[in-house]
Amino acid sequence: MASPQAAVNRAGRALVGVALAVIVSVGVIVGAASVWFRDAVYVDRNLPARQTDVIIERGATFSQIVAALQDKAVLQHPLAFRILARLRHVDANVKAGEYRFPAHQTSDEILQRLVRGEQFAVWVTIPEGYTAREIASALAGRALGDASAYDHVFLHGGGIALGGARTANLEGYLFPSTYLVPTAYSPDEIAKILVGQFRKELPRDAATRAKALGRTVPEVVTIASLIEREGKADEDRPLIASVIYNRLRLGMPLEVDAAIEYTFPEHHDVITKRDLEIDSPYNLYRHAGLPPTPIANPGKASLDAAFHPAKSDYLYYVAKPDGHSAFAKTLHEHNANVARYLK
Repeated sequence: MASPQAAVNRAGRALVGVALAVIVSVGVIVGAASVWFRDAVYVDRNLPARQTDVIIERGATFSQIVAALQDKAVLQHPLAFRILARLRHVDANVKAGEYRFPAHQTSDEILQRLVRGEQFAVWVTIPEGYTAREIASALAGRALGDASAYDHVFLHGGGIALGGARTANLEGYLFPSTYLVPTAYSPDEIAKILVGQFRKELPRDAATRAKALGRTVPEVVTIASLIEREGKADEDRPLIASVIYNRLRLGMPLEVDAAIEYTFPEHHDVITKRDLEIDSPYNLYRHAGLPPTPIANPGKASLDAAFHPAKSDYLYYVAKPDGHSAFAKTLHEHNANVARYLK
Protein backbone atom coordinates (compact mmCIF):
# COMPACT_ATOMS: atom_id res chain seq x y z
CA MET A 1 0.00 0.00 0.00
CA ALA A 2 1.39 3.37 -1.13
CA SER A 3 2.15 5.92 1.49
CA PRO A 4 0.25 9.22 1.67
CA GLN A 5 3.45 11.01 0.68
CA ALA A 6 3.78 8.93 -2.50
CA ALA A 7 0.20 9.82 -3.46
CA VAL A 8 0.97 13.50 -2.97
CA ASN A 9 4.07 13.17 -5.12
CA ARG A 10 2.11 11.50 -7.90
CA ALA A 11 -0.56 14.22 -7.76
CA GLY A 12 2.13 16.89 -7.86
CA ARG A 13 3.74 15.30 -10.90
CA ALA A 14 0.35 15.12 -12.59
CA LEU A 15 -0.30 18.82 -11.95
CA VAL A 16 3.13 19.71 -13.29
CA GLY A 17 2.38 17.68 -16.38
CA VAL A 18 -0.91 19.45 -16.88
CA ALA A 19 0.75 22.84 -16.38
CA LEU A 20 3.45 21.99 -18.88
CA ALA A 21 0.83 20.83 -21.37
CA VAL A 22 -1.08 24.07 -20.90
CA ILE A 23 2.08 26.14 -21.34
CA VAL A 24 3.00 24.25 -24.47
CA SER A 25 -0.54 24.65 -25.84
CA VAL A 26 -0.56 28.36 -25.10
CA GLY A 27 2.84 28.71 -26.70
CA VAL A 28 1.61 26.91 -29.80
CA ILE A 29 -1.48 29.11 -29.94
CA VAL A 30 0.52 32.32 -29.41
CA GLY A 31 3.04 31.23 -31.99
CA ALA A 32 0.32 30.42 -34.49
CA ALA A 33 -1.41 33.73 -33.76
CA SER A 34 1.87 35.58 -34.23
CA VAL A 35 2.45 33.89 -37.57
CA TRP A 36 -1.13 34.63 -38.64
CA PHE A 37 -0.84 38.28 -37.60
CA ARG A 38 2.51 38.70 -39.36
CA ASP A 39 1.24 37.14 -42.58
CA ALA A 40 -2.06 39.04 -42.44
CA VAL A 41 -0.39 42.40 -41.87
CA TYR A 42 2.91 42.24 -43.75
CA VAL A 43 2.67 39.40 -46.28
CA ASP A 44 -0.83 38.93 -47.68
CA ARG A 45 -1.32 41.02 -50.83
CA ASN A 46 -4.44 39.40 -52.26
CA LEU A 47 -6.46 42.62 -51.88
CA PRO A 48 -7.23 44.94 -53.38
CA ALA A 49 -7.35 42.88 -56.55
CA ARG A 50 -7.16 46.05 -58.65
CA GLN A 51 -6.59 49.78 -58.10
CA THR A 52 -9.46 50.90 -55.89
CA ASP A 53 -10.73 54.30 -54.74
CA VAL A 54 -12.31 54.59 -51.29
CA ILE A 55 -14.03 57.64 -49.79
CA ILE A 56 -13.54 58.19 -46.07
CA GLU A 57 -16.34 60.43 -44.85
CA ARG A 58 -15.64 63.32 -42.53
CA GLY A 59 -16.08 62.33 -38.89
CA ALA A 60 -16.04 58.60 -39.68
CA THR A 61 -15.12 56.32 -36.77
CA PHE A 62 -12.36 53.77 -37.23
CA SER A 63 -14.99 51.02 -37.33
CA GLN A 64 -16.74 52.87 -40.16
CA ILE A 65 -13.42 53.28 -41.96
CA VAL A 66 -12.72 49.56 -41.72
CA ALA A 67 -16.25 48.85 -42.98
CA ALA A 68 -15.70 51.17 -45.96
CA LEU A 69 -12.45 49.40 -46.82
CA GLN A 70 -14.15 46.01 -46.54
CA ASP A 71 -17.07 47.18 -48.68
CA LYS A 72 -14.64 48.13 -51.44
CA ALA A 73 -12.74 44.82 -51.10
CA VAL A 74 -9.53 46.52 -50.00
CA LEU A 75 -9.00 44.60 -46.74
CA GLN A 76 -8.42 40.84 -46.57
CA HIS A 77 -7.96 40.74 -42.78
CA PRO A 78 -10.01 43.46 -41.01
CA LEU A 79 -9.31 42.05 -37.53
CA ALA A 80 -5.55 42.13 -38.07
CA PHE A 81 -5.89 45.65 -39.49
CA ARG A 82 -7.73 46.79 -36.34
CA ILE A 83 -5.13 45.19 -34.08
CA LEU A 84 -2.28 46.81 -36.01
CA ALA A 85 -3.89 50.26 -35.77
CA ARG A 86 -4.52 49.80 -32.04
CA LEU A 87 -0.94 48.60 -31.37
CA ARG A 88 0.40 51.70 -33.16
CA HIS A 89 -2.13 54.00 -31.47
CA VAL A 90 -3.15 55.45 -34.85
CA ASP A 91 -6.78 54.34 -35.04
CA ALA A 92 -7.82 57.96 -34.38
CA ASN A 93 -5.33 59.46 -36.85
CA VAL A 94 -6.89 58.51 -40.18
CA LYS A 95 -7.65 61.57 -42.29
CA ALA A 96 -10.90 61.90 -44.23
CA GLY A 97 -10.87 62.14 -48.00
CA GLU A 98 -10.71 59.93 -51.06
CA TYR A 99 -7.87 57.45 -51.26
CA ARG A 100 -6.55 55.52 -54.23
CA PHE A 101 -5.08 52.16 -53.28
CA PRO A 102 -2.88 50.36 -55.83
CA ALA A 103 -3.54 46.66 -56.37
CA HIS A 104 -2.09 44.10 -53.98
CA GLN A 105 -1.27 46.15 -50.89
CA THR A 106 -0.51 44.75 -47.45
CA SER A 107 -2.57 45.87 -44.47
CA ASP A 108 0.50 47.71 -43.22
CA GLU A 109 0.81 49.68 -46.46
CA ILE A 110 -2.89 50.49 -46.45
CA LEU A 111 -2.75 51.77 -42.88
CA GLN A 112 0.35 53.88 -43.56
CA ARG A 113 -1.33 55.51 -46.55
CA LEU A 114 -4.37 56.38 -44.45
CA VAL A 115 -2.38 57.76 -41.52
CA ARG A 116 -0.09 59.83 -43.76
CA GLY A 117 -3.17 61.32 -45.38
CA GLU A 118 -2.20 60.44 -48.95
CA GLN A 119 -5.60 61.41 -50.25
CA PHE A 120 -6.50 61.43 -53.90
CA ALA A 121 -9.13 64.03 -52.98
CA VAL A 122 -9.82 66.02 -49.80
CA TRP A 123 -12.97 67.36 -48.18
CA VAL A 124 -13.37 71.13 -48.24
CA THR A 125 -16.27 73.07 -46.70
CA ILE A 126 -17.08 76.51 -48.11
CA PRO A 127 -19.38 78.34 -45.66
CA GLU A 128 -22.28 80.40 -46.93
CA GLY A 129 -21.43 84.08 -47.29
CA TYR A 130 -17.71 83.58 -47.90
CA THR A 131 -16.13 85.98 -50.35
CA ALA A 132 -13.99 84.74 -53.23
CA ARG A 133 -10.85 85.69 -51.29
CA GLU A 134 -12.05 83.77 -48.23
CA ILE A 135 -12.75 80.75 -50.44
CA ALA A 136 -9.26 81.07 -51.91
CA SER A 137 -7.79 80.98 -48.41
CA ALA A 138 -9.93 77.97 -47.45
CA LEU A 139 -8.74 76.01 -50.49
CA ALA A 140 -5.13 76.98 -49.94
CA GLY A 141 -5.51 75.89 -46.31
CA ARG A 142 -6.34 72.38 -47.52
CA ALA A 143 -3.10 72.28 -49.53
CA LEU A 144 -4.95 72.63 -52.83
CA GLY A 145 -2.77 75.38 -54.23
CA ASP A 146 -1.77 78.96 -53.65
CA ALA A 147 -4.36 81.51 -52.54
CA SER A 148 -3.07 84.11 -55.00
CA ALA A 149 -3.66 81.69 -57.88
CA TYR A 150 -7.28 81.29 -56.79
CA ASP A 151 -7.64 85.06 -56.40
CA HIS A 152 -6.56 85.46 -60.02
CA VAL A 153 -9.00 82.83 -61.29
CA PHE A 154 -11.92 83.97 -59.14
CA LEU A 155 -11.56 87.73 -59.50
CA HIS A 156 -9.46 88.43 -62.57
CA GLY A 157 -9.92 85.44 -64.85
CA GLY A 158 -13.23 86.52 -66.37
CA GLY A 159 -16.85 85.82 -65.57
CA ILE A 160 -19.49 83.41 -66.82
CA ALA A 161 -22.46 83.64 -69.16
CA LEU A 162 -25.61 83.66 -67.07
CA GLY A 163 -29.19 84.29 -68.14
CA GLY A 164 -28.19 86.18 -71.28
CA ALA A 165 -25.70 88.40 -69.42
CA ARG A 166 -22.05 88.07 -68.49
CA THR A 167 -20.72 88.42 -64.98
CA ALA A 168 -17.71 90.59 -64.16
CA ASN A 169 -15.92 87.75 -62.36
CA LEU A 170 -16.76 84.68 -60.28
CA GLU A 171 -17.66 86.49 -57.05
CA GLY A 172 -21.14 85.28 -56.12
CA TYR A 173 -21.04 82.21 -58.34
CA LEU A 174 -18.82 79.92 -56.24
CA PHE A 175 -21.48 77.92 -54.46
CA PRO A 176 -20.95 77.34 -50.72
CA SER A 177 -21.07 73.64 -49.88
CA THR A 178 -18.90 70.69 -48.89
CA TYR A 179 -16.84 69.26 -51.73
CA LEU A 180 -14.54 66.30 -52.24
CA VAL A 181 -11.84 68.03 -54.28
CA PRO A 182 -9.17 66.08 -56.20
CA THR A 183 -5.75 67.16 -54.96
CA ALA A 184 -4.34 67.22 -58.50
CA TYR A 185 -6.90 69.73 -59.78
CA SER A 186 -5.84 73.22 -60.80
CA PRO A 187 -7.57 76.40 -59.54
CA ASP A 188 -9.39 76.63 -62.88
CA GLU A 189 -10.72 73.08 -62.52
CA ILE A 190 -11.79 73.65 -58.92
CA ALA A 191 -13.51 76.91 -59.92
CA LYS A 192 -15.50 74.90 -62.48
CA ILE A 193 -16.67 72.54 -59.73
CA LEU A 194 -17.95 75.42 -57.58
CA VAL A 195 -19.55 77.27 -60.50
CA GLY A 196 -21.09 74.03 -61.74
CA GLN A 197 -22.71 73.50 -58.36
CA PHE A 198 -23.97 77.09 -58.40
CA ARG A 199 -25.73 76.43 -61.70
CA LYS A 200 -27.36 73.32 -60.20
CA GLU A 201 -28.60 75.26 -57.16
CA LEU A 202 -29.90 78.24 -59.15
CA PRO A 203 -33.72 78.19 -59.26
CA ARG A 204 -34.93 76.55 -62.45
CA ASP A 205 -37.07 79.55 -63.25
CA ALA A 206 -34.22 81.98 -62.60
CA ALA A 207 -34.35 83.72 -66.00
CA THR A 208 -38.14 84.05 -65.92
CA ARG A 209 -38.18 85.29 -62.34
CA ALA A 210 -35.40 87.79 -62.95
CA LYS A 211 -37.29 89.23 -65.91
CA ALA A 212 -40.49 89.48 -63.84
CA LEU A 213 -38.51 91.35 -61.17
CA GLY A 214 -37.12 93.76 -63.77
CA ARG A 215 -33.59 92.50 -63.23
CA THR A 216 -30.94 90.38 -64.92
CA VAL A 217 -29.98 87.06 -63.39
CA PRO A 218 -26.57 88.42 -62.24
CA GLU A 219 -28.34 91.37 -60.58
CA VAL A 220 -30.61 89.01 -58.66
CA VAL A 221 -27.57 86.99 -57.57
CA THR A 222 -26.04 90.25 -56.35
CA ILE A 223 -29.20 90.83 -54.31
CA ALA A 224 -28.88 87.28 -52.98
CA SER A 225 -25.35 88.09 -51.81
CA LEU A 226 -26.65 91.12 -49.89
CA ILE A 227 -29.34 88.95 -48.31
CA GLU A 228 -26.74 86.34 -47.37
CA ARG A 229 -24.57 88.81 -45.51
CA GLU A 230 -27.48 90.70 -43.92
CA GLY A 231 -29.75 87.85 -42.82
CA LYS A 232 -29.15 85.23 -40.15
CA ALA A 233 -32.48 83.39 -40.03
CA ASP A 234 -33.63 81.72 -43.23
CA GLU A 235 -37.26 82.64 -42.63
CA ASP A 236 -36.30 86.34 -42.64
CA ARG A 237 -34.51 86.25 -45.98
CA PRO A 238 -37.58 86.67 -48.23
CA LEU A 239 -38.59 89.76 -46.19
CA ILE A 240 -35.07 91.19 -46.42
CA ALA A 241 -35.33 90.61 -50.17
CA SER A 242 -38.61 92.56 -50.20
CA VAL A 243 -36.93 95.50 -48.44
CA ILE A 244 -34.15 95.56 -51.04
CA TYR A 245 -36.56 95.42 -53.99
CA ASN A 246 -38.85 98.05 -52.42
CA ARG A 247 -35.94 100.46 -51.91
CA LEU A 248 -34.62 99.86 -55.43
CA ARG A 249 -38.06 100.56 -56.87
CA LEU A 250 -38.27 103.85 -54.93
CA GLY A 251 -34.70 104.86 -55.78
CA MET A 252 -33.64 104.76 -52.13
CA PRO A 253 -30.02 103.89 -51.27
CA LEU A 254 -29.83 100.34 -49.95
CA GLU A 255 -27.58 101.36 -47.02
CA VAL A 256 -26.14 97.86 -46.57
CA ASP A 257 -23.18 97.83 -44.19
CA ALA A 258 -21.91 94.51 -45.52
CA ALA A 259 -21.34 96.06 -48.95
CA ILE A 260 -18.98 98.65 -47.45
CA GLU A 261 -17.18 95.91 -45.55
CA TYR A 262 -16.55 94.14 -48.85
CA THR A 263 -14.10 96.91 -49.78
CA PHE A 264 -11.90 96.19 -46.75
CA PRO A 265 -9.08 93.63 -46.95
CA GLU A 266 -10.06 92.31 -43.51
CA HIS A 267 -13.31 91.86 -41.59
CA HIS A 268 -14.66 94.87 -39.66
CA ASP A 269 -16.98 94.18 -36.75
CA VAL A 270 -18.28 97.76 -36.77
CA ILE A 271 -18.86 100.18 -39.64
CA THR A 272 -17.91 103.69 -38.53
CA LYS A 273 -19.16 107.10 -39.69
CA ARG A 274 -15.82 107.56 -41.38
CA ASP A 275 -16.37 104.31 -43.31
CA LEU A 276 -19.69 105.72 -44.57
CA GLU A 277 -17.74 108.46 -46.37
CA ILE A 278 -15.73 106.03 -48.50
CA ASP A 279 -16.18 106.88 -52.17
CA SER A 280 -16.75 103.41 -53.57
CA PRO A 281 -19.48 101.88 -55.72
CA TYR A 282 -19.85 99.38 -52.88
CA ASN A 283 -20.80 102.18 -50.48
CA LEU A 284 -24.54 101.79 -50.75
CA TYR A 285 -25.08 104.77 -48.45
CA ARG A 286 -23.61 107.15 -51.02
CA HIS A 287 -24.60 105.32 -54.20
CA ALA A 288 -28.11 104.21 -55.10
CA GLY A 289 -28.69 100.91 -56.82
CA LEU A 290 -26.78 97.67 -56.58
CA PRO A 291 -23.03 97.21 -56.14
CA PRO A 292 -21.13 96.32 -59.32
CA THR A 293 -20.71 92.67 -58.27
CA PRO A 294 -22.00 90.36 -55.58
CA ILE A 295 -20.35 90.94 -52.20
CA ALA A 296 -20.25 87.26 -51.20
CA ASN A 297 -21.26 83.82 -52.39
CA PRO A 298 -24.87 83.16 -51.37
CA GLY A 299 -26.31 79.85 -50.28
CA LYS A 300 -29.52 78.20 -51.47
CA ALA A 301 -31.85 80.01 -49.02
CA SER A 302 -30.60 83.44 -50.07
CA LEU A 303 -30.78 82.60 -53.78
CA ASP A 304 -34.36 81.40 -53.40
CA ALA A 305 -35.28 84.52 -51.43
CA ALA A 306 -33.77 86.84 -54.04
CA PHE A 307 -35.64 85.17 -56.89
CA HIS A 308 -38.85 84.79 -54.87
CA PRO A 309 -39.05 87.77 -52.48
CA ALA A 310 -41.90 88.18 -50.05
CA LYS A 311 -44.52 90.84 -50.78
CA SER A 312 -44.38 93.61 -48.21
CA ASP A 313 -44.31 97.36 -47.68
CA TYR A 314 -41.20 97.19 -45.52
CA LEU A 315 -38.36 99.60 -46.19
CA TYR A 316 -36.16 98.96 -43.16
CA TYR A 317 -34.85 96.14 -41.03
CA VAL A 318 -32.53 95.81 -38.08
CA ALA A 319 -30.91 92.75 -36.55
CA LYS A 320 -32.25 91.56 -33.21
CA PRO A 321 -30.14 89.82 -30.55
CA ASP A 322 -31.88 86.48 -31.25
CA GLY A 323 -30.59 86.40 -34.84
CA HIS A 324 -33.87 87.45 -36.44
CA SER A 325 -34.66 90.85 -37.94
CA ALA A 326 -37.21 93.50 -36.99
CA PHE A 327 -38.90 95.07 -40.00
CA ALA A 328 -40.46 98.52 -40.38
CA LYS A 329 -42.43 100.45 -42.98
CA THR A 330 -41.43 103.94 -41.81
CA LEU A 331 -38.28 105.59 -40.55
CA HIS A 332 -40.06 106.36 -37.28
CA GLU A 333 -40.83 102.65 -36.74
CA HIS A 334 -37.28 101.74 -37.73
CA ASN A 335 -35.75 104.19 -35.27
CA ALA A 336 -37.91 102.69 -32.54
CA ASN A 337 -36.62 99.21 -33.48
CA VAL A 338 -33.04 100.46 -33.45
CA ALA A 339 -33.52 101.97 -30.00
CA ARG A 340 -35.06 98.74 -28.78
CA TYR A 341 -32.66 96.19 -30.22
CA LEU A 342 -29.35 98.02 -30.61
CA LYS A 343 -28.78 99.15 -27.07
